[in-house]
Amino acid sequence: MNPRQKLRLDIRRKRRALTQPQQRQAARRLHRLLRRRPEFLRAKHIALYLPNDGEIDPRLLLETCWAMGKKTYLPVLHPILHNRLWFVPYDRNTKLIKNIYKIDEPPVLKAPRKPAWALDMVLLPLVAFDADGNRMGMGGGYYDRTFSFKSRRKGLTGPDLVGLAHELQRVDSLPVESWDIPLSGIISDQRAYFRRS
Repeated sequence: MNPRQKLRLDIRRKRRALTQPQQRQAARRLHRLLRRRPEFLRAKHIALYLPNDGEIDPRLLLETCWAMGKKTYLPVLHPILHNRLWFVPYDRNTKLIKNIYKIDEPPVLKAPRKPAWALDMVLLPLVAFDADGNRMGMGGGYYDRTFSFKSRRKGLTGPDLVGLAHELQRVDSLPVESWDIPLSGIISDQRAYFRRS
């Protein structure tokens, strides 16, 4: 097992060891920190995720988004392109099914989709992060491939990409690979780490 795999395994284990009360408290703290961010306040189309594997839970933000008239979306596995995501509208009435990873997502067939570049903000999960805003995901590269246009195309900036995490997922430093798409920032249950522009 290489050091990257070991780190991923260790952090996932720590994240899953959090109790339900700890998870609820972390979700409330995350909500308080995020709902005041200017990036969140100005965003009209926001993609987020449903928690899995001990990930910090962003679902409190759904009610806030809907109360503010924001449109919300969930990522779904692209049915044709390998390791890419589509974003499908999500509200209280959306039916969900399990994907191949046993994660709830809206059914993709016949669903309207929002192009990744047309979203204003994407709240995404991560396994580990450092204070410089570097993110380690689950290893599939779904978000990096989906948002690769952010590093290739001049002028097409796309959404603010904001990683969400428990503070216990922070490490001293992470190696950055050429395919890693930089995040606008990371918000944990303790504080926000945003890049200076």
